[in-house]
This record gives sequence, C-alpha cells and structure tokens, in this order.
Amino acid sequence: MTLQKKILVLADGSERSMQTIDYVNDFIPADKNLRIVLFHVFKGLPKEYETVLKAQNCANELQQLKDWEAGQEKKIQASLEQMKNKLIAGGFPEHQIEIKLHPLKDGVARDIVNEARNGYGAVVLRRRGMGALKSIILGSVAVKLLQTLTFVPILIVGQAPPVKKVLLAMDGSLPSMKAAEFVAATLGGRGGYEVCIFHVILGLGGVDFDLSDDIWIPDQMPENCLDAFKSEVARWFQVVKSKLTAAGFEPEMISEKIVTGAYSRSETIVKEAEAGGYSTIVIGRRELSKVDAFFMGRIGHKVVYGGKNFTVWVV
Repeated sequence: MTLQKKILVLADGSERSMQTIDYVNDFIPADKNLRIVLFHVFKGLPKEYETVLKAQNCANELQQLKDWEAGQEKKIQASLEQMKNKLIAGGFPEHQIEIKLHPLKDGVARDIVNEARNGYGAVVLRRRGMGALKSIILGSVAVKLLQTLTFVPILIVGQAPPVKKVLLAMDGSLPSMKAAEFVAATLGGRGGYEVCIFHVILGLGGVDFDLSDDIWIPDQMPENCLDAFKSEVARWFQVVKSKLTAAGFEPEMISEKIVTGAYSRSETIVKEAEAGGYSTIVIGRRELSKVDAFFMGRIGHKVVYGGKNFTVWVV
C-alpha cells in the first residue's frame, strides 16, 4: 500500500484537540513529503436564530449575534494556529501544515466526509462523545464518520500515552492485510517502533453456532485442530513480518503472539493492549464496513468502544 502523503486532522478547538496534536507529534513520523490539514467545520449561529436575523426590529440583538459569531470564529482560528505551532515545534515544516476553517454546509459529518475525499491518506480524530451507549443511539459525529469513512483509514486518538508500541490485530483477511500495509507505509523505516502481530483463536464456547437442537459443544478445540489453526496463522504472520521488514522495521522489534481458547476476540485484543503497554491498536475495517454490522457490535466496533483509552487505527 502506498500512503497518500496528506492527513486530515479534525479539530474542534478543545483541549482534546490539542491532545490529538500531541499524539501526531509524538507518534506520526515527521516526513518532508507529508502534508497535514487542520480542519474545523465552523457551525456559526444556530439555525434557530435565523428568524432573528430576518426581523426588522432586532437590530441590536442581530449585532450581538454577529459579534458572538465573529468572536467564536476568531477563537477557533487562534486554536488552529496554536495547533499548527505545536506541529512546527514538533518538527513538521510550516509550509506542510494547512489550516481549513470550513463553514458548515451539509452537516458536520458530511462536510468532513466530503473533505476526506480530496486525496487524504488518513483521518485523525479524538474520541469525544464515544464512551457511552447514548452516543451510539444519538449518532455522534465520530460514530457517523466510522460508518461513512470506509474509503480512508481512521485514527481515533485515545488518552493512553503515545509510546511507540503497536498491537496489530490480524485475522488473515484482506482488510487486516491492508492494515498491516498501512502500518508499514506509515511507520516503516523510522526506527524505534515496536509491533506485535497478534491473533486470537476462539474457544468453541466463543463461537456463535446456530443450532436448532440442544447439541453439546466442547469449550476447547481439539489439539490437532488447534495445531492446524496455528500453522495457518503462522503463515499469515510470516507474510506480515516480511511486509514490515521490507518497509524498514527492525526484525528484533517485531513480535508475534497467538492467544487460544478466548471467549471474545475484541476483549482479548483490548486486554493484550493493556497488559503489553501498547498505546495503539490497529484493526482492519471489515467489521465496520456495513451499518448493520456496526450496530450489531462486531469485533472492530467492540475494540473501538472497549479500548477507549487507546488509539485505534481502523484501516
């Protein structure tokens, strides 16, 4: 995979946005060919005030609203400039950083999606509003982006300190291979990055069998079947390791791990990230490609929500 040398960093003017810039500075390698676009959708005045704007006898109120709007725009612009300065201090050349203060047009999420179609290699956002079930039901911007940004990797930044340790969750599928290629293209050849290629083999108790009869299923897979699974996984791992080393990863910084007999892949991935001191989890987006699969709580969805302290790359 060839990484497009342009990333879209979403900013809302909050302290969380500043923390997102800290992650970019500390984790994404500065590259002389990498462009960063700091993007904010400026809502301006709420639609409810359109009536006031049209009223003939509300000149004073109208001016107050316009002053408020101008003040908000100035505040956001200053925040974006501060973010830009932090990136420059972090080693990114000034001419490679662009600020886009975009006036709201079709909706925050839709405007972001439309911008992301302009040749970006990744979209970076913070986890704001993603911790509670109500954010799924109400349809927060982050959730809408996960549903619709299926054509570009999404980097969802968490609160875990950005140590250079990556847990690359693999299942042998094409999306997970694309995730490995994205890691190789983004971080390869920079030095200091540690990657664990990780796979979870479910115990039979964790498999959702559709059985009409009351048939007993053992919790554990027979050893001969388990060995066959491990052999197949080892083959995937070798392919991924070759991609990483070809991209410039140091072989001694690449590890492999298979966990067997798990009840939940997503929970096992998150627990491994916690136990291993990883800051970033990388998953393929196969389970997030359909809205119905997303709301059914598939693996990728569960990792994004369950691993709320981590940065999750959905590729």
